[in-house]
Amino acid sequence: MEQVKQENLRNIAIIAHVDHGKTTLVDAFLKQAHLFRDNQIEMQQELILDSGELEKEKGITIKAKNVAIRYRDYKINIIDTPGHADFSGEVERTLNMADGALLIIDAQEGPMPQTEFVLKKAFELGLKIIVLINKIDKKFANVPKVIDKLHDLFLKLAVNSEQLDFPMYYAIGREGKIFYEMPEGDLTVANSTTGDLTPLLEKIIEDFPAPKGDPVAPLQIQINALDYDNHLGRYLIGRIFRGTARIGDSVVILHSKGSQEIKETGKIKKILVREGLEFIEVNSAIAGEIVAIIGIESMAIGGTICTVQNPEPLPDIKISPPAVKIKFEANTSPYVGKEGKFVTATQLAQRLELEKANNISLKINPADGGGYFVAGRGELQLSILIETLRREGYEFQVRKPEIILQMIDGVKSEPKEELIIDTREEYIGTIIDFLNRHKGELVHIETENGLTRITYKILTRNLFGLRSHLQAATKGNVVLNHYISEYVPYTNQPELYRKGVLIASEAGTAMGYSLNTVQERGDLFTSAGTQVYEGMIVGMNKYDQDMEVNVTKQRQKSGVRVKHDEITQTTLKPIIPITLEFALVFIAKDEILEITPNNLRLRKAYLSKNERVWSKRKNLSEFAKVQISA
Repeated sequence: MEQVKQENLRNIAIIAHVDHGKTTLVDAFLKQAHLFRDNQIEMQQELILDSGELEKEKGITIKAKNVAIRYRDYKINIIDTPGHADFSGEVERTLNMADGALLIIDAQEGPMPQTEFVLKKAFELGLKIIVLINKIDKKFANVPKVIDKLHDLFLKLAVNSEQLDFPMYYAIGREGKIFYEMPEGDLTVANSTTGDLTPLLEKIIEDFPAPKGDPVAPLQIQINALDYDNHLGRYLIGRIFRGTARIGDSVVILHSKGSQEIKETGKIKKILVREGLEFIEVNSAIAGEIVAIIGIESMAIGGTICTVQNPEPLPDIKISPPAVKIKFEANTSPYVGKEGKFVTATQLAQRLELEKANNISLKINPADGGGYFVAGRGELQLSILIETLRREGYEFQVRKPEIILQMIDGVKSEPKEELIIDTREEYIGTIIDFLNRHKGELVHIETENGLTRITYKILTRNLFGLRSHLQAATKGNVVLNHYISEYVPYTNQPELYRKGVLIASEAGTAMGYSLNTVQERGDLFTSAGTQVYEGMIVGMNKYDQDMEVNVTKQRQKSGVRVKHDEITQTTLKPIIPITLEFALVFIAKDEILEITPNNLRLRKAYLSKNERVWSKRKNLSEFAKVQISA
């Protein structure tokens, strides 16, 4: 396909809060650009870009992706970014490839926490903004109210008066329809309006600038992503900010590792550009184009590809600091190696080093005494990594999540978040009671059309486990959104209350006879027939202290007949299933989550009772020494 002229290029990012309709709009772009035949499966698919297994399961965008469509004589590179706050690093990593941003707002929910984050980042980069109020066909859509809140948000974030002047369009994204003015009639009736994406495409061409950058100046490409092909090798994906990339050019990649400046050399063997969903080969690409460079075995996301004669790096990509960390270790349970394909500490280290190179939004560093600390924006981002490794065949263990403290103006500080909860009126009391116990500060509460929105300020450490608990307490009638709004001075406070656990005292097979007795002492995690080992957590005690129990004991065999009513019935109550989200929140500091491709197991760090007693005495002794010296 013929290479487009620089003035006919448009690079746009689609930004929004989670579930406001970004990826659905991209579907419409792809289908209306006639990239697929009418009988192709993609014409019936939804969320075409969310191709990852976990993206499909969770219904969210995890990785930013780019596609390209043709409209008239123009080529539009579209960057679809995640909307969940935990994946904000993906937004920061890719937003500098764009010259304009399409901000999507839900016509019922209005601006949400991540809306503010992505708009602020777009303003910082000087991107031109077009606003799209989506889902105007919702039953409780309130467009005038959303517009008022939107103007307030722009006034709050704009750094110059020009940013307050933005075009606004209205959309029914799932039908692929855009309107310059709000259409009349009952929009809740499907396909009651006519239209397509043409008004928006025309506005993108008219309002968004062509990319800048002198095509004849020395080459500068910033690497924003990596990919790999079994036949072609590694792709270095990024935008050409200056110059022209040509096959055969000798180049140098400049990047930094800590305080060390690193220089890698290589030669461009192939150049690929996007056409639709695919990469196609070209002989050269000019400034402004988004390209994939093949032939250089580098993993330097954020690095700059330059000519050998003019090695001039671009500024580093700025990523907001992580807020939560988890320690990853090689599995040390008695069942090590029975289920996983990759089980050694070396294999785990190699995989985490690969993730470190590919994902700049995660901070991954070796821990004292072995293992790695993996730090990210929140629980969801870290659980996605854990689940990814698990599905790849890795077997490992993790410790309790911890918050990351920052030194701000010489004061040890911790993250505090704004939490927005949407629920039905009947659950307000349950939610407020739970948030009070988690030391949340109520900021605002409003009810409209039977739906209530509650806004809180809460420490990040007190958010752990909140989502799963409220989902259960409200029978799924709750939506939580949060983002880090500030850092506040760290204060000591007691750990959030948790009951004791039931610990297996013997290894073997859990028997229904034993579990029938044990379940009277609490709630079980383990069902009959499950293999257990000493020190494995098999349930939650109804009291505060931990308790050792034998779940492998069988009924004693005897030749003496007994009456029917003397036989102990083994009617077991339903167990509490151990999910990844539940386990990460549940474990205490002296406990470990064992992760294999087939199972999640909770266990004590010290498996035998004697080891646990010794450890407790040692910790009390060290605490006493500290108190005396103080």
